[in-house]
Amino acid sequence: MRELIRRKSFVGAGLLALAALPVLAPAAVAASPTPVSTSAPVSTSAPVTTAGTSFLTATQLATGQDATVAASTGDYLYWAFAASEGQTDTVRLTVSLPPTADRHGPQTWSVELFDGLRRRQSCTAGPQSVTAAPATGSLRLSCTLRQIRSWAEPWSGDPLPGTYYVRLSLGDADPQDLGLAAQVELHIAATGGADDAQPEGGELKAPLVPPAASAAPAAPAPVAAETHWYSDLFSGWNTRWFWTLGGAALAALAGVGGYTLTRHPRGYRPPVRHS
Repeated sequence: MRELIRRKSFVGAGLLALAALPVLAPAAVAASPTPVSTSAPVSTSAPVTTAGTSFLTATQLATGQDATVAASTGDYLYWAFAASEGQTDTVRLTVSLPPTADRHGPQTWSVELFDGLRRRQSCTAGPQSVTAAPATGSLRLSCTLRQIRSWAEPWSGDPLPGTYYVRLSLGDADPQDLGLAAQVELHIAATGGADDAQPEGGELKAPLVPPAASAAPAAPAPVAAETHWYSDLFSGWNTRWFWTLGGAALAALAGVGGYTLTRHPRGYRPPVRHS
């Protein structure tokens, strides 16, 4: 009886291994195509009516381009632009506040500029934070960056070529005024150029962040996979058949071998003497 139970257990193990093999067989995976970027250079003539809500979603602008955005009081607004060495960039904003009848107190708006490493850059001119009285209909903000340098020490916070971010925020207001409709007009101007850049004894190899207004590089062409005379035998619909048949043979051999190693020998057994 024990011999019969043992034989059934080995046969059952072999069948389970055979049934599970097609599930474990690797399926052919198609090579995914290389994503191609569809970004294009920013046109200074195209009207911009949007703004981002974070650094990652900042709306890209070109130097000299204007933006007019309908916003809600209390929202953070982000734009991005590219600056090259020798330039001195100025950001000007005009905020049209909600109607005075809807407001409940003064509002303080602020503009900040950050470089590609998200470091806040100081302004050399212009009011960066303005408080508007309840009867004021609009306010003006501006920030003039220091001249963009071609090279700086790693520990310094000097402005370097690359992408810069503009953030407009509401610093202080009555809680009842949050969400009221407002309108923001932004303009980015730049003076100077590479000819005005002062030598700093070094050269920056690459901008801190790829310029926001430049086109993305073309994607590399896909490389054809290398083929051999036996490639067709193990591809397509043949793959599952080869793995299934080969796995079945291995499972059967494993079952027979396991049974042979563990079964009792059939040799001569001396009779048991009872005293």
